[in-house]
Amino acid sequence: MSKIEKTFKELISKNEKALVMYLTAGDPDLATTKKLLIAIEEAGADIIEIGVPFSDPMADGPTIERASGRALESGTTLESIFDMLDDVRPKLTVPIILFGYYNPVLSFGLKKFAKRAAGVGVDGLILVDLPFEESREIRRFSDNIANDIGIDFINLISPVTNDERLKKIVADATGFLYYVSVTGVTGARSELPPEVEDQIVNVKEKTELPVVVGFGVSNPEMAAKLGKVSDGVVVGSALVNIIEEYGDKGDILIEKVKKFVSSLKAGLKGA
Repeated sequence: MSKIEKTFKELISKNEKALVMYLTAGDPDLATTKKLLIAIEEAGADIIEIGVPFSDPMADGPTIERASGRALESGTTLESIFDMLDDVRPKLTVPIILFGYYNPVLSFGLKKFAKRAAGVGVDGLILVDLPFEESREIRRFSDNIANDIGIDFINLISPVTNDERLKKIVADATGFLYYVSVTGVTGARSELPPEVEDQIVNVKEKTELPVVVGFGVSNPEMAAKLGKVSDGVVVGSALVNIIEEYGDKGDILIEKVKKFVSSLKAGLKGA
């Protein structure tokens, strides 16, 4: 049983929904990222997604695109992210997911990536630009991202995923399913499409895996609403906005982040 699966089982036993928080590694620098990871867990996050900065983040909106730019300017690389995780992982208990694009992973080398990821305690991987049909090598290739090294490859489901394709994805999925709430890029939104709740229910009827909703979730009220029909929510851009505004403010940044994460967790408990 993977660490992600254990986390969801524990949450279900407590009648709670998962709060998954996203931040971009190296924004504004990796030293700050380490402090933020600890603060985010302390404030109530159940899972943390760490974004790998990329020069062409086509699935991301302006907020995370700017964060990637700041991280790259600060010299953040995949290797330095692994070094950072190697240092901070013993201080964290929640599952860690790397979120990014296939090009940096491919350039790093699949076997090398798998070995480093497993060695620093990565529990899951999301490659947002790698379609399910083209991901078999990285999911199943011996010594790569596969069940034998305990890393879940998290699949994305969108509003345009038809039932036939959904069945294929579900049959081979582990960890949880990431439901993308909108057809578009990441970014905090004031509201989501009215049909999103029915779409989540449809997905949940076809799988026993947890279904977590991301893209657009920005406040406790939205988290609570989606938590009633899903197994958790992902919040990214709204947090990255705070980091952008207070990134050079030291303790004020940590205080703002912890307050925001705590409010989201409280909203989910209300679900």
